Amino acid sequence: MTNSAFLDDLFQVLEQRRQADPEASYTARLHAKGKAKIAQKVGEEAVETVIEAMRGDNEKLAEESADLLYHLLVLWQACDLAPSEVYDVLAARFKPDTTEAEGTS
Repeated sequence: MTNSAFLDDLFQVLEQRRQADPEASYTARLHAKGKAKIAQKVGEEAVETVIEAMRGDNEKLAEESADLLYHLLVLWQACDLAPSEVYDVLAARFKPDTTEAEGTS
């Protein structure tokens, strides 16, 4: 499974873990620390992702990208933002006759 269904499934798993005991779940621990801490983690993971991209190590880039996506999903949870809302924005920006999304660089 390599499409958006995977992210949707992961989001549901993270929703379950959000309700878990913070002693037993990293996801629950992040939520217990609040949105600001989660946002900080997204920033840290974004920087680490960029560093690995510049180093040219695709294995490390994939690992850091996975960390970034995980923390981004947790941030969406903290903000009550469903993945489908992000998909809708991306779909609205996508123009099949161009190679670049509108509004992005």
